[in-house]
Amino acid sequence: MSGRTLEEEVRAMAVAGDVDRARQAYERGDWPEAYDVWARADLAGLPAADLDDLATASELLGHHDTTVLALQQEFRLHEQADDSRGAVHTAFRLAMSCATHGEPALFSGWSARAQALLPDVGADSAEAGWVAFLRMFGHLDRGEIPQASQQADLATEAGRRNRDPDLVAMGLTGQGRLRLYTGRIPDGLACLDEAMVRVIAGECTPIIAGHVYCTAIEGCQEISDFGRVAEWASALERWCSAQPGLLLFTGQCALHRGQLFRVHGDWAQALDELALAAQRYVDVGSPDAIGLTARESGDVLRLRGDLDEADLAYQRASDHGCDPQPGLALLWLARGQDAAALAAVERMLAEEVGAVARCRVLPAAVEVLLASGQVDRARSAADELSALACSEALTAMAAECSGAVELAADDPAGALPFLRKAGQLWARASAPYDASRAGVLRGRALARLGDDAASRRELEAARDCFRRLGARPAADLVSALLAPVASPAGLTPREVEVLRLVATGRTNPQIAAELVLSEKTVARHLSNIFTKLDVASRTAAAAYAYEHGLM
Repeated sequence: MSGRTLEEEVRAMAVAGDVDRARQAYERGDWPEAYDVWARADLAGLPAADLDDLATASELLGHHDTTVLALQQEFRLHEQADDSRGAVHTAFRLAMSCATHGEPALFSGWSARAQALLPDVGADSAEAGWVAFLRMFGHLDRGEIPQASQQADLATEAGRRNRDPDLVAMGLTGQGRLRLYTGRIPDGLACLDEAMVRVIAGECTPIIAGHVYCTAIEGCQEISDFGRVAEWASALERWCSAQPGLLLFTGQCALHRGQLFRVHGDWAQALDELALAAQRYVDVGSPDAIGLTARESGDVLRLRGDLDEADLAYQRASDHGCDPQPGLALLWLARGQDAAALAAVERMLAEEVGAVARCRVLPAAVEVLLASGQVDRARSAADELSALACSEALTAMAAECSGAVELAADDPAGALPFLRKAGQLWARASAPYDASRAGVLRGRALARLGDDAASRRELEAARDCFRRLGARPAADLVSALLAPVASPAGLTPREVEVLRLVATGRTNPQIAAELVLSEKTVARHLSNIFTKLDVASRTAAAAYAYEHGLM
């Protein structure tokens, strides 16, 4: 006899039945059912394996507190059983969960506990690889990239040696991202490709699979490899949809959808997805990630001409610890705050950062430098971007920047090959806004070469695209350029262009940027306009433009 009453025996049988039901639900991936049953049980009575599965289900559903409680109890059981291997792995999970939820002190504490157990498990064990992965994060936080890369290598080697598919996938992801940061782009992408193949083949457990999906996609987004982003984001979406009630990783899924919608020109849908991503990050208790959704939203709003809303979005990004640059510098440029934009670009160019961060800064730097008349420095930035370009989109950006520089240097014939290449690559990437930007520059180059019919064709196509996208500032600029050319008072066609932009309220630096001229040239044109029209102010010149049908 067990010594228990009949009531206690019945209760014990019910608990055993519930636990078995939870295990079955977990095996079929029904996380809500598994969580609901396990969460009603007394954690102190569950074995380590059930606690580990409960932690997985609760983490996938966004119940961070339950995840931590279950893992802490599991850790105690491993310690009591002198199971150092199990304790290390559980400490790793606690550290990673705390890191995901913005708890750096707890991440550090659990990392230290895992490391303290290493003498008991051996340097060649898989557990040593998991500790190496935690060390990698510590080095990253301190900006120690070479040391972080060494730990990622150790983690992957330990995973392969011990045939641990989770560790191999995580190690490869770490190696891939770090190789991207150090400019070893092909090697980095090869690591990410192998990690993704393993995940898509179903070799990894759910939490690890989700981390690999999101980390790999984020890495490709940073280098504008939109082909991989689209392919892997689609796989991530299928993976998320196949799991009832899944909340963790759905924020990243929405974020990547929003990024792709932005590239492909569906900006309203992009903003909806980014708002959904922000809400999902709140739901799972990852507020730090909201900053990235805010920055991405700011970029879309800026392109639409909603400058006040874009400013607020960039401020939200900053409040959540996400640098809003270089989008904020481009916002300042659009508002005529040229000095602020240039100061921001100067600061960013002076920073010692890796290739990935550099690729994000350089296109905006070229635009701001050209607006300030610094053609030689803009050429240097464009050349650097060309050297770093490692994806189709980055190559397109580099070609567009080089074309803009040649135009500013008054070499329209030299600009056209770059701009044609940019247009082809942007079209291949299904990036209509960027393709149209290159089209505007081609139209300007053709006009300077005297091919007015071809120029007008390029500009009209670009304007129509901008209107479809809702890119009001860009569409208005092209409309001004396409207004019927008239040359009253002896104005040249170039002077008419300048006068139209003056009438829209643009400053000299803005006109220089939009016409790809130096500020000195714009000032000379404006002086000639004032003399020919016999006016003394920009206001009077603008009034003349409206009165004579130049707008």
